[in-house]
Amino acid sequence: MIPRAFPPAPGWSPDGHRIKNEIDYSRGPEKTWVYGGLRVRDGHEVTCTAPSRNSTYYQRFLHLVEEANPTGEIHVVTDNLSSHDSKATWSDPASVDSEPEVRCP
Repeated sequence: MIPRAFPPAPGWSPDGHRIKNEIDYSRGPEKTWVYGGLRVRDGHEVTCTAPSRNSTYYQRFLHLVEEANPTGEIHVVTDNLSSHDSKATWSDPASVDSEPEVRCP
């Protein structure tokens, strides 16, 4: 192994290892959730912050995505968080206009 001739990057230890912090996965008022979307064609992104993850904030994010993409199809990829598939989200006429089409490779 060749010794370093330059200092390590910020956030790394003097011997060149990444410094590890304990991760806090708790919930609380000090947390902010971020929703994000990317239009792959041109790199345009849509982001939205929220104090909690629920159907109301998810629907708000979907409205921002629709405003940024007034024409054409929108493909949404989500995980299984309940707000993504809640009754409130599916009953909001501005959020969706049909059942999701699922494609598996």
